[in-house]
Amino acid sequence: MGAHPPSTTAEPTAGDPGDGRPPEGLQAGLKNRHLSMIAIGGVIGAGLFVGSGAGIAAAGPGILISYALTGLLVVLVMRMLGEMAAASPTSGSFSAYADRALGRWAGFTIGWLYWFFWSVVLAVEATAAAAILTSWVPAVPQWAWALLVMIVLTGTNLISVGSFGEFEFWFAGIKVAAIVVFIVAGALAVFGLPPGDEAVGLSHLTGDGGFLPNGPGAILSGMLLVVFSFMGSEIVTLAASESPNPVQAVRKATNSVIWRIAIFYLGSIAVIVTLLPWNDKGVEASPYVAVLRSLEIPYADTVMDVVVLTAVLSCLNSGLYTASRMAFSLGERGDAPKSFTRVNKGGVPAVSIWASVAFGFVAVIFSYTSKDTIFQFLLNSSGAVALFVWLVICFSQLRMRRTIERDTPERLTVRMWLYPYLTYATIALILFVVGYMFYNPDGRQQMIMSVAVGAVVLVVGLVRDRRRRGAVAASGAGGSGGSGDSGSSGSSGDTGDAGAQVMRKDEVTRS
Repeated sequence: MGAHPPSTTAEPTAGDPGDGRPPEGLQAGLKNRHLSMIAIGGVIGAGLFVGSGAGIAAAGPGILISYALTGLLVVLVMRMLGEMAAASPTSGSFSAYADRALGRWAGFTIGWLYWFFWSVVLAVEATAAAAILTSWVPAVPQWAWALLVMIVLTGTNLISVGSFGEFEFWFAGIKVAAIVVFIVAGALAVFGLPPGDEAVGLSHLTGDGGFLPNGPGAILSGMLLVVFSFMGSEIVTLAASESPNPVQAVRKATNSVIWRIAIFYLGSIAVIVTLLPWNDKGVEASPYVAVLRSLEIPYADTVMDVVVLTAVLSCLNSGLYTASRMAFSLGERGDAPKSFTRVNKGGVPAVSIWASVAFGFVAVIFSYTSKDTIFQFLLNSSGAVALFVWLVICFSQLRMRRTIERDTPERLTVRMWLYPYLTYATIALILFVVGYMFYNPDGRQQMIMSVAVGAVVLVVGLVRDRRRRGAVAASGAGGSGGSGDSGSSGSSGDTGDAGAQVMRKDEVTRS
């Protein structure tokens, strides 16, 4: 458990960020092995196995640079998030930090957008899992498989957080094992091992049009295609709050993110573009299957289907967990119905889980009845949320770092490198990617719709914040107290304390 800070103006309660305990009602049921595998497997999604082909087709071998740049961006963002999470573990993670550092409107907006993103992901992954299962058992209709998958994983999440952790441990374990075997087998083939095989060497990296066959601009196009496959790295900072030692868990996850991205993403993509020509039609359609076939692995398609299905189920399992915990945190802060904070006997937020599942079920229905209209809108309008989340993390860290250094410097067990310069550089890089999405025809529609939905949620958040501050000012004209629904404690002329206090300005004084 993290050390408790000395008491200041407010008595910390169970679940106060920074007190080292899970929020009130939630159980610390995740073991260290669960968190370790969640951290490792969180960066391996179905997008890596399926979506990487489009990136390779767009950028050729230069896709390695796209992955490296995007991976660097994720490493920097995770370092910032790790700094805040180690100092103040909470189930709301970056949404709660935005709430304290930037304002209630910021936490409300990014929290609901994040919940929206993962609720849509539930539908995407359930549909993808159903497609694979239907190909194996055609007698069962696809919608029935989607329904069954959703019911089973909803059940595991409702039982206990330990049940979620156990499922995720094995799901992630299969993904990790598959990637490791793939990289080892591919590397042996590149160097002509075992004896008798002809070494491929590095000819495919420089041949077939060169390392950048479509020009340097294709690197940016590749980034747009791969950036969203990294979403999920931040899940461990939410899960850590339901572990016996959240600070240690966050620190380990943050420190390991570099090698995780280097091995699983750069390592496996390097094997693909080294073993096969980048413009091979099989690579574009299914790069991992194409490599397995080239290595003459029997039943390559089936093997890859099993791995992809595991990745899809893992993503669905994690997505349901993540959406429910964000909804729980929003409820705790008064930004969602209070019922979202109710937990069952297993110590999990049952109402938040059901609310997330309900939205996911509706989205699944749309994926069959209105695939090119409503469902496409849901996909596009949630597509850029990753970039919004990363921006909010950067701006929150800029403010919280100063507060933590001033009030509780002993909590800075994880530090952002070269603060604040690398933080500013990361913000600039994210804004550049956002600008390029507006410029690029392939990303423009997605960005416009995401910004439109984000703007609507932002306006709602600002209106709620203004009304809340007006109500507080009317009921406490002498500057006494904070808003009862938010859990704020005390007044301050700054963002407040990083540990025992809630690190917010008083609702009356914040503009």
